[in-house]
Amino acid sequence: MKALFLIFLLLFQLYPDLSQAAARIPAKSAILVDMDSGKVLYEKNADQPIPPASLTKIMTMYLALDMVGAKKVSLNKKFTVRSSAATVGGSSMHLARGEKVPLVRLLSGMAVVSGNDAAMAVAEGIGGDCRKFVNAMNRKARQLGLAKTRFKNPTGLPAAGQKTSARDMMKLCRSYLAVHPEAARFHKTIHLVHRGTALRNTNALLGNVPGVDGLKTGWTVASGYNMVVTAKRGKTRLLAVVLGANTKEARSIAARTMIETGFRLAAKPSAIKLALK
Repeated sequence: MKALFLIFLLLFQLYPDLSQAAARIPAKSAILVDMDSGKVLYEKNADQPIPPASLTKIMTMYLALDMVGAKKVSLNKKFTVRSSAATVGGSSMHLARGEKVPLVRLLSGMAVVSGNDAAMAVAEGIGGDCRKFVNAMNRKARQLGLAKTRFKNPTGLPAAGQKTSARDMMKLCRSYLAVHPEAARFHKTIHLVHRGTALRNTNALLGNVPGVDGLKTGWTVASGYNMVVTAKRGKTRLLAVVLGANTKEARSIAARTMIETGFRLAAKPSAIKLALK
């Protein structure tokens, strides 16, 4: 974390005017949008297919909250963690096989620490099995017009053919937060303790950059470092998507640069594209 702050400090010392640093979006693909109007303020290879990694869990959470909204399941409903969830591997909230965990806590585990175990527990608990749940994820993607997106699992772990794009992820997140504004509470949670283990949100901008209140990070070797950031200052609410950065620091710098430029030039939307070109 200290190293990240030093990088941010160096960035702003070198570029006090963010519009001077055109090469600061160090990612394969990115997009910045006004959350309320949907106006795209900046994009870079926004339709390039890239594996979503753990950004996949945004769709997993979307479907879970759809079920809650339809009163088919309660946030307090406890799911029994199966062996397949407890041993799925990768990022984890440290669930134990046989443990009974409320849905609300599993959602927190997905949002805060990107728990693959939590995503599997939700998919199996709601869908009956992963295959049925993933089919529902892809139906939802088609309904939302996510033309470049295909899900193969509820976690984002590497899988042949699993892909998304920055534009699709932006569309998904705008719909998700519009339909389920209550989801913001999960994504802005900074700390979570489960079974005695203290966990910190993987979004390094959360709690460190004014206005940032979400949303999700992801990484696999194939995808690189991905990130969705939401932030609000005054009446302006922005969403930035970064896909395919080479490091954690690079994705945070890319997201912060877009967010800061968007707020600084909020009154001049056309100038944002020029500043980040």
